[in-house]
Amino acid sequence: MLLINEETVRELLPMPRAIRLVKEAFQSLAAGGALNQARRRLVLPSGAVLHAMAGACGEYFGTKIYSTHPAHGAHFLFVLYDAVTAAPLALFEANYLGQIRTGAATGLATDLLALPEIEAVALIGTGFQARSQLEAVLDVRTPRQVRVWSRSPDRRAAFALECSRQQQANVRAVDSAREAVEGAAVVITATSARDPVVESGWIGPGTHVNAVGSNQARRRELPEDLVRRASLIVVDSLEQARIESGDLLLALRDEEWANMPIVELKDVVEGRAARRRTDEVTLFKSNGLGLEDVAVAAYVYEQVKARTAGTEAGPVHS
Repeated sequence: MLLINEETVRELLPMPRAIRLVKEAFQSLAAGGALNQARRRLVLPSGAVLHAMAGACGEYFGTKIYSTHPAHGAHFLFVLYDAVTAAPLALFEANYLGQIRTGAATGLATDLLALPEIEAVALIGTGFQARSQLEAVLDVRTPRQVRVWSRSPDRRAAFALECSRQQQANVRAVDSAREAVEGAAVVITATSARDPVVESGWIGPGTHVNAVGSNQARRRELPEDLVRRASLIVVDSLEQARIESGDLLLALRDEEWANMPIVELKDVVEGRAARRRTDEVTLFKSNGLGLEDVAVAAYVYEQVKARTAGTEAGPVHS
């Protein structure tokens, strides 16, 4: 079994490739050729939590397990298996693997739902997921400017400077979430907030919103009126959204879900749901799927295996 570290994942998994892999995984899911198992959590009295999620696609299946503690951080691992023999193939350090596949899903949703020509992108949050979120959106759209806000002035200034250099884009820190969001055609929220970080009145017609930060039922980044205002709400998995999408669970009563314009990302990928007008507000509520981990991990595994064999890597089977 191969052991694949973070540095190898960073080297072999560029964002454009990750977006394509995630798109192919959702195409396979739509066609019935892939499986996803929603996240489950084991909560300890100490405050530590064990999280587990799984998926299968093509020749591979796998599971991500990770532990978190509010005072001690998070630790991510992913195990990839052969779908035919069930043999373990690789163990990944999966911190960056998770970041890039989450960013890739946002990039895919933005490519499918955002207006083609945009002036500005707003990013709320500069933490764990923020960099890959911005990288993915800038891979599919070319705004004139990116406006970034987070609670720490020093952190958001450093983040803007670093991303300007890395992404070769006009990224600047601003003094408030409102300043970041107003006039932006794409808005990304990637925070650890428990309560909304934006207001519906800041969101203009035609805006696409990516809400990434919360995957717990009692936390949300978006206010109820913004959720209800969206003409199309896209989730990566309805099953998982009903368990942990606080942005939706805190905005909608149980009986309302069937009557709201909520679809899965695979439906948008397959063209069964789409933006209808340029003035609509669309929303992608991301939770992250085990299927996405399988798709990107399988690619990295095949590249490492080909490198080890001293041959060129063939097509990815995802």
